[in-house]
Amino acid sequence: MVPHEDKPKALVLTGFGLNCDWETAHVLELAGAEAERVHISELTGTARRPPSRTLEPFHILVFDGGFSWGDDHGAGVLLATRLRRHLREQLEDFLARGGLVLGICNGFQALVNLGLLPMLEGRWERSVALLPNDCGNFQDRWVELVVEEGSPCVFTRGLKRLELPVRHTEGKFVAGEETLARIEAQGLVALRYARGGRPAGGRWPANPNGSLHDIAGICDPSGRIFGLMPHPEAFYRLSQHPRWTWQREKARRRGRELDPFSPGQGLALFANAVAAARQTMRSAA
Repeated sequence: MVPHEDKPKALVLTGFGLNCDWETAHVLELAGAEAERVHISELTGTARRPPSRTLEPFHILVFDGGFSWGDDHGAGVLLATRLRRHLREQLEDFLARGGLVLGICNGFQALVNLGLLPMLEGRWERSVALLPNDCGNFQDRWVELVVEEGSPCVFTRGLKRLELPVRHTEGKFVAGEETLARIEAQGLVALRYARGGRPAGGRWPANPNGSLHDIAGICDPSGRIFGLMPHPEAFYRLSQHPRWTWQREKARRRGRELDPFSPGQGLALFANAVAAARQTMRSAA
């Protein structure tokens, strides 16, 4: 049992169309964090009420999935605009003291619009985008991912290959040639869509959206801000995998019994975040 005082505090955003907050908070708790769901308006305030919460007590901030503000004006655009206007100074302080930021699906879209990814110049500047899928429709499928081992991303440390679900309409990662070259040169690509252990080469459905260079997730140069389109919170236990029953039967025929509550691959991303946050807490003590 992890001592309460050694548990990093994680904030999971809720409100206005975000819909993966309960699962995300649950997985963070499983990974060893103390997670709390906090409504966006509690942080930014409203026309009638001042903010009631701050980022100060937290070590991990998660922009989770969903359709914030119904993706009006583009996926993640209004969420990014509201946070930039009301929370920028707090976010800068949060990052300066070593906080970790994770953006999943709609959260990734918001981080890109905020300019927190890829932050090539250390400035909040929008330099990449997530556009509508090449196939022209919503994609809800499981994908294979390969981890770029040379990436500084703390969330993917020690990982090589993942299978996770995607569910999005605007997931195509694009950038100008110069920006894309710099992202690659600095090792900021953390995850690529793959097929058979190798990058998908842009082929659908292995690459579900047409992302350039098969990019599924990137980090900033520090490795402490990470955004990805697949949903790691949707595979925290083995029985969530679509081939679970086949895997169970295969094991039984070999005389083994699989535990349906064994960790799924997505849990490792959160465990890495908790481990990194805990290290930062100890360094600051």
